[in-house]
Amino acid sequence: MPCRPLNWMRNLIDPEIGKLILLLRAAGLCLIGPILVLSALQRCQAASYGGREYVSLNKWAHDNHLEISRLPDGRKVVLTNQTTRIVFFIDSAQAEINGIQVRLSFPCAVDKAAPSITQFDLDTAIDPLLFPVRVATTRPIKTICLDPGHGGRDTGNRAGGQMEKSYTLLLAWELRNQLQKAGFKVILTRTADRYVALPDRPALANRLGADLFVSLHFNATSAGVNEVEGPETYCITPVGADSSNEHTEGDESGSANWGATTGNRNEKQSLRLAYQVQKALVQYLPASDRGVKRARFAVLRDAEMPAILIEGGFMTHPVESKKIYSVAYRHRMAEAIVKGILAYK
Repeated sequence: MPCRPLNWMRNLIDPEIGKLILLLRAAGLCLIGPILVLSALQRCQAASYGGREYVSLNKWAHDNHLEISRLPDGRKVVLTNQTTRIVFFIDSAQAEINGIQVRLSFPCAVDKAAPSITQFDLDTAIDPLLFPVRVATTRPIKTICLDPGHGGRDTGNRAGGQMEKSYTLLLAWELRNQLQKAGFKVILTRTADRYVALPDRPALANRLGADLFVSLHFNATSAGVNEVEGPETYCITPVGADSSNEHTEGDESGSANWGATTGNRNEKQSLRLAYQVQKALVQYLPASDRGVKRARFAVLRDAEMPAILIEGGFMTHPVESKKIYSVAYRHRMAEAIVKGILAYK
């Protein structure tokens, strides 16, 4: 249950805290005490469930100038203003930010009929996308490393006699040409049908000083082949959360017990890059939106720069597969990825 500050403490927080701090400064007294009291009181406004701190969405929406409403079915909470629309799903880790699905680390909950979200997800997903902070030390984006998935003895997914490794390489060539026209320097982890070990892929990007790392893949499923379609884009899983992927690309552990990786140093930038690329893929192709997800794929764990992994669609879907095998569609997909990278830049 949320803890409740005493009434005198409540009065202190709102109108009088600024006056008190000024008086303490004038008296030459230390401010640590009041600051700790204020911090503790603010934390008390959150509830704790399953060891996670949850924050009231009503309060968070108010603090960030968003209108909040609960849809009649009671399962969705919508936050809006003139430029933003966020949809949270109760008892689900799924969310939508300006029309694009973003997978949270923990489900939204309800406390006394009031919707709430973990402070963890506010810090690692919502705030980085809605309130990005410019970092003065961020280097300009000049060189992009493209990673065509699989190759050689590693065929990747197979469907109808087609192999994933062939189409990731074709997409990489097309994307390289368009990125170069946009003024970027591009390096590829493989330029032919050869096997490249997973650790060697981000290692090449690190060694050559790439500013972004983009791994290219195509998806497959054994169930619901007529229904499951659309791109999804992955970035590194935050420390303390489980991965949301349903398959592996060298993801040795999706568990929250996994510690910090090299990729976590740039996890917020990687999230923003993944969001912009996913948004462009969905809007420009157009295609069904499978969202921005998190995974500890080997190529994302070891990259020293913002890194994403794109699953460009399903080779097992009867319609989408034909698009993937089409030169014209891969051209449009490459255009969309470039648009996403430019939006991120």
